[in-house]
Amino acid sequence: MRNNWGDLLLIALTLALASVGPNIFPAAMAGYGTLNVLAKQLLIPSIIGLAIITLLAWKRNPLVARSIAWGALAGGIATIALEAVRITGFHLGYMPGSLPELMGVLLLNRFALGPNTISNIAGWAYHFWNGAAFGIIFVLLFGVRRLWVGLVYGLAIGVGFMVSPVVQSLGVGYFGLQFSPGFPVVVTLAHAAFGTSLGFLARRFLGPQPSVLLSGIQLIRGRGILEAQPSHPRG
Repeated sequence: MRNNWGDLLLIALTLALASVGPNIFPAAMAGYGTLNVLAKQLLIPSIIGLAIITLLAWKRNPLVARSIAWGALAGGIATIALEAVRITGFHLGYMPGSLPELMGVLLLNRFALGPNTISNIAGWAYHFWNGAAFGIIFVLLFGVRRLWVGLVYGLAIGVGFMVSPVVQSLGVGYFGLQFSPGFPVVVTLAHAAFGTSLGFLARRFLGPQPSVLLSGIQLIRGRGILEAQPSHPRG
């Protein structure tokens, strides 16, 4: 029973660490600190923590380790699909600018100086890391079974983005409608492409598997029920 609780805590810690990357940018835009400081204090330690968990779990709980590694790879690659749609929308005039470039400027505290090659690399690396983090969260929470789950997951991320402090800080209003009616269309299509690609790639890399988190909870509940049942001595 202790081992099961330990595995569940490990999964919860992994989910918490994976959520750091996608959340520090909105937090910075909401005024809870600068992205530069939040990256140093939270993002870098979270990435190191995930790497350590993956290495330690490879023997103790290979399912968790594989879910982290392959989920991250699937999410990173799926970000390419998102960018294909976003860049197209940007060139059509439906997007206000390059978000990865803005991320890089804020990460390296160059807002007054503007982007350069190093800040662009940092911004794109952070952008792809967020895709990888969403991949980890997806596999651990929802498993890899039905492709439509990835689509819904991607759409939920897109809606969350369009009502987040990030979009508000750009001065384009909720869903970006103050900038262009095409803004929510591009964001929705981009995240649909991300979610669909994520679901397909995760299934290709890992094969069908249930939610790691729910499986751990069900295992603990099942053992608890068995232990609670009274034993009947044989007469």
